[in-house]
Amino acid sequence: MTVVDLPTNISNSSANLSNNIPQIITDKWVISNWDEFMKIADNSHYQQAKFYYCQNYMRVEMSPVGFRHGRHNAVISKVVSLFATLRNIKIVEATNTSFRKTGELESQPDIAFYIGNDLKFPALNNSPININELSAPTLVIEIAATCINDDLGFKRLLYERLGVKEYWVLDANNYDIIAFEIIDRGSRKITESKVLPGLKIDIVKEAIQRSQNQDDGEINRWLLNIFS
Repeated sequence: MTVVDLPTNISNSSANLSNNIPQIITDKWVISNWDEFMKIADNSHYQQAKFYYCQNYMRVEMSPVGFRHGRHNAVISKVVSLFATLRNIKIVEATNTSFRKTGELESQPDIAFYIGNDLKFPALNNSPININELSAPTLVIEIAATCINDDLGFKRLLYERLGVKEYWVLDANNYDIIAFEIIDRGSRKITESKVLPGLKIDIVKEAIQRSQNQDDGEINRWLLNIFS
């Protein structure tokens, strides 16, 4: 596994405090211990941020989310949910939800799904989902608008360790999807979903491409025709 864009120690960025707001480097992996990470994650100043933690590195994402990101998020969610609905596959979706293994790992993917007959519903509260008490999500999807190398590199390592079964990266700039099956804390590229058998990654990719000039109704009708 190639680890990319790993910078310097958090002490270079968070030692100075201003009005009790830790000054940190954002949108980049920074060396940090778990306690330092939690001080940032629990600070109300960063309540709109996304948080990741793995192998003594943290990443706080503060980049604004534009229409392209939001559009791709909505379309890919439709594809997965519609396919599962028509195939009678039990599924629960979570958007921008934090998953935490205390002291070790944290992630906040763009989209996550629990899939399968034995799925359990997380508690309906605003706390991160505790992976020590509930299993990791089955499928995790990240939409990469500016950091495709990070999503394919260090974040993939994070999700291997978190215990998800499948991980997709949507390259928002090139309308491409790279999908990985995760087995024994390692991953390999796939062209058809293993957790949603019969769903080809090329179908998901085409739906994203169609979203450039088709509305949701057109895309849904096309998907219904394909999935039926």
